[in-house]
Amino acid sequence: MTICLGAYDMLNLDEDFWSFRYQNGATGWDIGYASPPLYQYLCQIHTKTIDILVPGGGNAYEVAAGWALGFQNLHLLDISNLPIHNFLEKNPAFTKSQIHHQDFFEHKGSYDLVLEQTFFCALEPGLRPVYAKKMHELLNPGGRLVGVLFDREFPQMGPPFAGSAEEYRIYFEPYFELEKFEPCYNSIPERQGSELFIKLKKSDIKD
Repeated sequence: MTICLGAYDMLNLDEDFWSFRYQNGATGWDIGYASPPLYQYLCQIHTKTIDILVPGGGNAYEVAAGWALGFQNLHLLDISNLPIHNFLEKNPAFTKSQIHHQDFFEHKGSYDLVLEQTFFCALEPGLRPVYAKKMHELLNPGGRLVGVLFDREFPQMGPPFAGSAEEYRIYFEPYFELEKFEPCYNSIPERQGSELFIKLKKSDIKD
């Protein structure tokens, strides 16, 4: 699939951009606690030894919550070091080797589960097909991508960037079995009716 950024070419959503947002408190995506859909999903998993990645994790409330639930092989990845520093200040015992200050698309690893929470919507829309392919590469056979995506329009150009379930299917169907792809019933009140819950199982295809 050809990537065409179009109007988004002028954006440079690099480490400096996101660090600036954190420094200035421009973090509207940060709800201050673990996202209920992700937390409740983690609560249903009994095998605590699975390898989990939270990309674009920010202040990593989901990582802290998963750690408290007993998941030991949790990995946090973010392009900005500021939220990583914030996380470590609050969770000094967390395993440092499982923290990745890195661009997601340069990350190497193998995971049973990847949690998606306001990361997809932070990327330029032209990168969405690359995101889907990269997720497929990072997941072990039978692994899953689970989380929430915005299913709405925004009045301004992002981030966050808007999108729809119909659009997202185009990116994910070549790489995943769509086990759940439906309106999210347990969103936070401010996002009720505007989120899609996804549970995607890696398809058995060549990367």
